[in-house]
Amino acid sequence: MNPFRFQTVPIVIQEFGAARRLGQWLRERFVSFDRLCVVTDGFLHASGLLAPALADLARHGWRVTVVDSVIADPPEHTVLQAAAQARQAGVELVLGLGGGSSMDVAKLLAVLLPGTQPLQEMYGVGKVTGTRLPLVQMPTTAGTGSEVTAVAIVTTGETTKTGVVAPQLMADLAILDAELTLGLPRAATAATGIDAMVHAIEAYTTAQLKNPVSDMLAVRALELLSRHLLPACENGRDRAAREAMLLGAMLAGQAFANAPVAAVHALAYPVGGIFHVAHGLSNALVLPHVLRFNAPAAGKLYAELAETVVPGVTGSDEAKAAALIAHLEQLAAVSGIARTLREVGIAQSDLPRLAREAMLQTRLLVNNRREVTQADALAIYTAAW
Repeated sequence: MNPFRFQTVPIVIQEFGAARRLGQWLRERFVSFDRLCVVTDGFLHASGLLAPALADLARHGWRVTVVDSVIADPPEHTVLQAAAQARQAGVELVLGLGGGSSMDVAKLLAVLLPGTQPLQEMYGVGKVTGTRLPLVQMPTTAGTGSEVTAVAIVTTGETTKTGVVAPQLMADLAILDAELTLGLPRAATAATGIDAMVHAIEAYTTAQLKNPVSDMLAVRALELLSRHLLPACENGRDRAAREAMLLGAMLAGQAFANAPVAAVHALAYPVGGIFHVAHGLSNALVLPHVLRFNAPAAGKLYAELAETVVPGVTGSDEAKAAALIAHLEQLAAVSGIARTLREVGIAQSDLPRLAREAMLQTRLLVNNRREVTQADALAIYTAAW
């Protein structure tokens, strides 16, 4: 067996309705702190979804600063403004409560607040030099797995997404409360769910740092996600489906936090960065086409995953791999999300630019089982168009 290293959040709590006891959970775990920063987005804050959590925090004596300026694919200035607001409040503990963007900003605040290192010096792998404030993550979607990863994504410039990858970004505590995901719209449920499936697939097939613990988590994640995605889409208040999706997304996050993602994400990032397509949907749009491209190099691994995802699959590795790809396409079709780049406003003339931008995602492309050239990227985008 090859040597490997596996890291994850030390404590995970899964409890339906946990948000209603959030103040109690945090008081038991962080007894010496009082000033808490809740990082979220304006829609969630205004919707009232967070009201029970905020009320329980107040009941347990937490002095809360709510930073609700997070937007999808947060730009640098959003992160820096949030840090200034939290620093002025003398924050001692950071809680990310929302989707992946809110949790990513929470990670960055936790490392920015106690130190002097500029954000721009943190971009890349292992560039964070200081420590961080205590950090708790609580997702409201079942997709990114950000609650258990050491990655934060920032939009730099007009269209470019850049990652901060460092062990300091791994939270102290992740709390999974499926009640927060009840009623999530069908399209968001589908896109975030497929995003989580991409995490599991790419972790299982990564060319770098593949390991038996991530493999186990990826397989279990795919089992949960593939079985419960459509029930969650059909009935947004299906508690069992929502709990399974949230757990599956977290397991996939643990998997890819240690066995990193590859070309699906590399080609999805320009779609999101340039055309402001949600991250999960960007992944879903390119997923089957990247898998077909990778099949000559990753077909055996795709065949293994097909045995978990596709009921009654038989035949050769090639046949099983093809069945996996067809099954994923069918899931996307039945869920009702967009399936082509043209449906999200991308013109055929935009494809060369996407291919050029994808080549800049070297952090991700190095993990792919098959080398991707710019011409390959263009062919994949053309197939997805």
